Amino acid sequence: MKRFQTETATTIAKVNVTPIIDVALVLVIILMITAPMIAVSNVDVKLPEAQTRNLEGHDRISVTLGAKGELAVDDTNITLPVLQSTIAQHLADHKDAIVVIRADQSVAYAAVRQIVDAARAAGAMRIAVGTMQRGTAPQGAQL
Repeated sequence: MKRFQTETATTIAKVNVTPIIDVALVLVIILMITAPMIAVSNVDVKLPEAQTRNLEGHDRISVTLGAKGELAVDDTNITLPVLQSTIAQHLADHKDAIVVIRADQSVAYAAVRQIVDAARAAGAMRIAVGTMQRGTAPQGAQL
């Protein structure tokens, strides 16, 4: 009696990843199309342009407001009532000067707004707010 050996095919179990990849790609495409629509509101806004540059070589009038309310124009300590006339006097010497407002970060916005209003009333055409650049040492604020 002869035995016949039949070859049995071993089944190899594999996961078919093609449908998973297809679904993932479709989801990525849907997200790429809808993400910009979700992030933008329907209000038309024209954003202001900002420039970060060094003001070396430009005439500037520096108005400094300390945390405790100290006020100075360039190197002279002054009070708020004479701020407008002091800025106007400096602008008479330098017509194209930039008024740079440097205020401590703990100062209320209303106090900074008073300085901006005084500078505009004095005739300043160019007003800038001094900030500290990221990554710089905290001892000096630059514009």
